[in-house]
Amino acid sequence: MSGRSARSRRFRGRGSGRPPGPPAGPSVPRGAELVQSVGSGRPPGTPRGQARGGGAGECGESMDEGKAADAAPRPLHGEDPYGTPPYGGPGPWAPAPPVQHPVTPARGTGPPPDPAFARYDPWAPPSDPPSDPPSAAQSATPPSGVPVPPAPSPDLWEAPYGPHSGSAGPAAEPRRRRIAAVAVLLALAAGSAGGVAGAYAERHGVLGLGTIELSQAPAEDTGRDPRSVAGIAERALPGVVTIHVRGAGEQGTGTGFVLDGRGHLLTNHHVVEPAGDGGDITVTFHDGQTAAAEVVGTDSGYDLAVLRVREVFGLRPLPLGNSDSVRVGDPVVAIGAPYDLAGTVTAGIISARERPIVAGGGNGGDAGDVSYVDALQTDAPINPGNSGGPLMDTEGRVIGINSAIRAAGDGSPAVGPGGSVGLGFAIPVNQAKRVAEELINTGRATHPVIGVTLDMDYSGDGARITPEAGRGNAPVVPGGPADRAGVEAGDVITAVDGTRVHSGEELIVRIRSHRPGDRLELTVERGGAERSVSLVLGSATGP
Repeated sequence: MSGRSARSRRFRGRGSGRPPGPPAGPSVPRGAELVQSVGSGRPPGTPRGQARGGGAGECGESMDEGKAADAAPRPLHGEDPYGTPPYGGPGPWAPAPPVQHPVTPARGTGPPPDPAFARYDPWAPPSDPPSDPPSAAQSATPPSGVPVPPAPSPDLWEAPYGPHSGSAGPAAEPRRRRIAAVAVLLALAAGSAGGVAGAYAERHGVLGLGTIELSQAPAEDTGRDPRSVAGIAERALPGVVTIHVRGAGEQGTGTGFVLDGRGHLLTNHHVVEPAGDGGDITVTFHDGQTAAAEVVGTDSGYDLAVLRVREVFGLRPLPLGNSDSVRVGDPVVAIGAPYDLAGTVTAGIISARERPIVAGGGNGGDAGDVSYVDALQTDAPINPGNSGGPLMDTEGRVIGINSAIRAAGDGSPAVGPGGSVGLGFAIPVNQAKRVAEELINTGRATHPVIGVTLDMDYSGDGARITPEAGRGNAPVVPGGPADRAGVEAGDVITAVDGTRVHSGEELIVRIRSHRPGDRLELTVERGGAERSVSLVLGSATGP
């Protein structure tokens, strides 16, 4: 058969327009024809007659090829248009890849690292590409008589290299760990050095880091409301003094205030009492000026004393108010030197009026030192050292003289040591004014009296006149106010001007709240029956 006949049969086999009928011979698969062309070393597209001489040889070869094609497996798909490496494969007869069985690692251990996914190390020296196992195309055995195409030459640009090539290998892992450890140490060292430097700079003021300037409002020289505590204190403090007394083994501190421009000062009797007859009294003004003071007169019954300083100029007397105008709840300001803290200002209200207070005379003291005060009660803090200081209203006027406190744990008002519990007592300024005027003018103060002797041990309700004379004192002074009003020994006085009295001390307090010559209405009980009597207060020299 000639070469033309062989080619004509092959072309008809490949075409789809051959008429039906018995086949002229075994058909040549397209893949087999391709393998024959490649295996014979003839360039694709070259006529068979040109590859070898003579038509007979070509015909024989065609017959052999037909037998080989019949024996070869039929391809499962058409010819791959990319028939040259690296795109083409060895052909459809390549065996299936082996089944991969996963390996389960032991409990507590992880899977072995896959070198194909090793971390890329740009500093690692290049390594030879790993020898890949023969591919399915290379391990496949072609049909007998079909030559194997030569393997393509290795391309250096296709060598495994990169983060997924596995070229770094296990040998580079220690180096990476060392680099990471060095980086961590450097970071720690830098942070520690920065912290030490910052602390040193802040502590020693390097580069201004230790200088801190806080925001603050500017000073404001604004006036205060004259009726406010600040306004009252601003006007009153120049007229308040601190008094230091030294006597025979005794000393004390108190407060006083200026009465007039002649140097007269008013304070409590118990403040100057330690000086006695030969003690020293020093007065310190608010501006720091000091001066020696002398006693003008004292009265222990009212617990008041008047002092005088000389050759002191620029005195600021405090104005006097009227204690009869005071009402419960009125705001007040107390000024003094508690515990020798001069110029201390406290505020509160009037808690009560006409509170009968008996102070002093305790601890073996002389009964003549007992003071009877119809006091103003305040919750403004008053402490030892406040005694003799002014209690002022919102107009900056003196309405009382701070004299006593009720200390914690004590059942009676005290003029000595103790602390404020919100119960302070002041002598009403109306009473203090009268006594001060008498002390300045005569050196002695007068007390209003009714001319009776009271039974201070009587435990009943009211003030009982002693039934009989004792210690040389008559129960009712003959010709006195009570005698003229018909009061007898043993009578019980239960009220003064309609106000109930419950003891002898309260009766004295109520009487001393008046002036000599004032008329009083007394309620007297005798034999279970009460009656009212009217009398005019007499006068007696203190105490």
